[in-house]
Amino acid sequence: MPVIDHRRRRLGTAAGTVLLTLTVAGCSGLGRTAVGPVTYTTERNAVIMVNSPSVKGCHRLAPAGAKEVTNGTLIDIILYRTRDCTGPGTTYVATTVSDVSGARNLPWRSFSTVH
Repeated sequence: MPVIDHRRRRLGTAAGTVLLTLTVAGCSGLGRTAVGPVTYTTERNAVIMVNSPSVKGCHRLAPAGAKEVTNGTLIDIILYRTRDCTGPGTTYVATTVSDVSGARNLPWRSFSTVH
């Protein structure tokens, strides 16, 4: 094999490695999501699905809140009784687990992810 072909092959491999690295780095900046759905039922029995929510920030539920929440994501979530993911009365819901609010309890109004 001529020396020139060997150098081209090395240069092509190096260029491919650089492009792959840049592609992966660019995609990681898009923001991570909790792969899968968070499904909840409102007081009026409407079923709402939030598919692959961001792992960052607070996620508000329907204005009336939720009486039942199923975490179908790959990341655990925390449910809150307030609209801004603060305050007491939180509930930890592990991956692929459901939780139901008691009849006397306030509905859940927001959630955040555990990451």
